[in-house]
Amino acid sequence: MLLSESKSSSIPLFRRSGLLKVVNVRPLCSTGVTKVEVYKGGQPYMKSSMKYTSQCFFGEVSCCDHVDPIKRSNSSYIGNLPRLGVRSLRDISAHSDLARSGTPDLASPFPDVSVGPKVRGACFYAVTAAAAILLFGLMVVAHPFVLLFDRYRRRAQHFVARMWATLTITPFLKVEFEGLENLPGPDTPAVYVSNHQSFLDIYALLTLERDFKFISKTSIFIYPIIGWAMFLLGVIPLKRMDSRSQLDCLKRCMDLIRGGASVFFFPEGTRSKTGELGAFKKGAFSVAVKTGVPVVPMTIMGTGRIMPSGKEGILNPGSVKVVIHPILRGNDAQALCDQARGVIADTLER
Repeated sequence: MLLSESKSSSIPLFRRSGLLKVVNVRPLCSTGVTKVEVYKGGQPYMKSSMKYTSQCFFGEVSCCDHVDPIKRSNSSYIGNLPRLGVRSLRDISAHSDLARSGTPDLASPFPDVSVGPKVRGACFYAVTAAAAILLFGLMVVAHPFVLLFDRYRRRAQHFVARMWATLTITPFLKVEFEGLENLPGPDTPAVYVSNHQSFLDIYALLTLERDFKFISKTSIFIYPIIGWAMFLLGVIPLKRMDSRSQLDCLKRCMDLIRGGASVFFFPEGTRSKTGELGAFKKGAFSVAVKTGVPVVPMTIMGTGRIMPSGKEGILNPGSVKVVIHPILRGNDAQALCDQARGVIADTLER
């Protein structure tokens, strides 16, 4: 049990018979975790950090548990010798975190992902793979004509990609768009920016009837079918932590805009693992200032809960909402960056 101040409580520990008295349950900081000390018969019996880095027991024979938070299991040692068996962290009933506001929450064990989301995830990938294989042929056939007549916007390829995204997500979730009246015309080049919570963000945005170029890691392009389709779409490659690649990426974006295409940036640079909005990088807004096109801020909500970052194998039920905000214009890239992040942050908080 997580307490806001020093208190005493009795809890069962590791399925042993009887109860151990827990005292000194105290928070370390408003955004951290707690420290637990267990006493048995007035003597220290166990000390534990709620980060589960280690747990040490004291008695006639000392023993320590060293926990692997990734595998969610721990190895036990008596002295320097390993004890047989590995316990799951589900057997430890004293796990809890402090909320961002510092308000204590009730303790709970690590939750297990139920079978339902895993099955939905497997079905999702089966559907997206089948749709990609069927539609990829259309992109290949159309590509020579696209290069001849529509090299920059590639509307035919985006139409196929929109079909693929729609066929994939329609059986599993609903996407709602708000603020469609704020979109610039389909033939107006613009810089689109949004928060980034999940792999599902791409699917949701592809169903929007606008043709824009995403930016993606170069490693994704080697994936069969999906990576090849990204190449045909004209997705812009980027090597992270490579300043030369970043400069080439921005130049490519400006060339596309001057050719009549739009580009889409996730200014956070990567998916948020906590759902909180990260700091925005200024590159997208520099492109908008140098090319004189509007910035279209968008807020995506729901994807982080349906398919959390780092857990792409599951698909929870739910719906997605995309809010399109009024366009922004200006000659100061940093001011545009701050304005765009402000409207997105306000929407997420509401």
